[in-house]
Amino acid sequence: MVTEPLQSPRIDMKNNPMTTVLLGVLTLSALASVVLCLLFTTNTRQKNLLQSQATAIMNKRTIVNALANDAMQYSTKNQAIDPLLESFNFKPGKSTATATNKPTAK
Repeated sequence: MVTEPLQSPRIDMKNNPMTTVLLGVLTLSALASVVLCLLFTTNTRQKNLLQSQATAIMNKRTIVNALANDAMQYSTKNQAIDPLLESFNFKPGKSTATATNKPTAK
């Protein structure tokens, strides 16, 4: 019993339309990957820049609040600083305090 080798039809990759379709899909996928990589890099840089600016703003706000608290404590010992605190609305003005204590006329 002698068996002959099996014969299969030759596949020509140059003339196969499936090869062209798969190469097109591969090209589109590679281009989309490059575009998404560039977008990610740009957005990450912008996020880092905005995050550093937000940190700087929070640090400045903390310093200003500490200065305002120190000025409020100082105003208990020295009343000469009160007009300055009133101008920055850290302390209510004397005219506002007296106006709120007056009863309304009917």
